[in-house]
Amino acid sequence: MNLQTYFKIIIASILMCLYCGKGFAQNASLNINTDPKITHLLELKKDLEKENKLSDGYTIQLYYGELDKANQMLRKYRGSYGNWPASIEYETPNYKVWAGNFASRIEAERALIEIQKNFSSAFILKPERRK
Repeated sequence: MNLQTYFKIIIASILMCLYCGKGFAQNASLNINTDPKITHLLELKKDLEKENKLSDGYTIQLYYGELDKANQMLRKYRGSYGNWPASIEYETPNYKVWAGNFASRIEAERALIEIQKNFSSAFILKPERRK
């Protein structure tokens, strides 16, 4: 048998294997069963993060005092800034208005420069993580 015939047989064998291999392909499906509570818990976590409840970073305090004034400050802030979430936090006997949930001090400082244009007494705060 010459070399050319040998290569033709090898090529024919490879093509036959490839052609026959298609007939043996398998179809697979994957079913994932998840507990619906997982989706609910993820949404709850997302909401808590927006409200600075799980923060391990920095926030900006806009106000500290009475509830009526805190509500006014929160409305004023929300009317001016949509970039960072804000909330009212209670610490006996006063209310605080906190804005933003920043992972680093530098992020908080950049936001503070912008926020102090309308809230001159604002300052950066690193709240303790809530349990």
